[in-house]
Amino acid sequence: MSKSHPDMSPSTERLVTEPNSATLTTLEAGCGEQDVLAALDRDGACIVADLLNQTQLAQLWSEVEPLIERNAHGTDEFTGLATKRTGALVALSPAVRDAIVDDLIIGAAEQFLAPWAKRIQLHLTQVISIGAGESRQMLHTDRLAWGGYIPRPIEPQFNTIWALTDFTASNGATHIIPGSHRLDDDAWKSAELVDTVRAEMSAGSVLIYTGSVIHGGGANNTATARHGLNLTYCLSWLRTEENQFLSCPPDLVTELDLAVEITDLLGYTSANYALGYYSDPATGNLCPPEAAIGRKPSDSGLTNAVATT
Repeated sequence: MSKSHPDMSPSTERLVTEPNSATLTTLEAGCGEQDVLAALDRDGACIVADLLNQTQLAQLWSEVEPLIERNAHGTDEFTGLATKRTGALVALSPAVRDAIVDDLIIGAAEQFLAPWAKRIQLHLTQVISIGAGESRQMLHTDRLAWGGYIPRPIEPQFNTIWALTDFTASNGATHIIPGSHRLDDDAWKSAELVDTVRAEMSAGSVLIYTGSVIHGGGANNTATARHGLNLTYCLSWLRTEENQFLSCPPDLVTELDLAVEITDLLGYTSANYALGYYSDPATGNLCPPEAAIGRKPSDSGLTNAVATT
């Protein structure tokens, strides 16, 4: 999102909130999906400590660090003039693919979004590297990716930020306003820094938050970058922020032989009966999305008869 987005203009009126807790709930890695959902319902965010072990963390970092090094900084204050954002991670990192389908995360995401869609999909994959000297990001809600047009009480997103380095108040730990997911769409404009708590966590931990909670990246007052892996999920009938069909096109999906669970999340399956089919440009025949990657659909739908004849 650009800083100039009309729905993101600052307000001088102070936000009045009564957060449910002074700090974010931190759950243990062995917690269940219902623990996560309860914390999201109460506060709009929580932390699961050390969900990646040190071996997993080291492997993931070894795969994404070279990508970060060759990437460029942002071009405006919202994306961060001293911040790097590195995407296309399904195509580039097997360890990220493992994180995307982590049992706890994918189970909680599916349950959280189930009231509004049959399926969920991958909204974006991005390593956010907040560099030394970066200023804090303006407070916002991620649901504004759709311009404020999605009505309440629909919750469009389930979001995660995996700490690849320790997140501290000094190096840019995310600001969160607990309970702000219950406010109306315009109330966040008057949010102030004093209303926030910091998502401080050790490397390997994950911040989970909704698309409606008010948050923003912190300032980095240290000499080294703060790295976080942003993996987010959304309702399958919405346009995704990262276009997965371009970030991981059919020929690459086939070459990598990606698991069905991943290809479904990328959108290579029908979101509903007739939602997502394509037409063969050579014949005009209707085809299920799976046909583009050489697979047959697992669910019944509009194009199954075509796929199986």
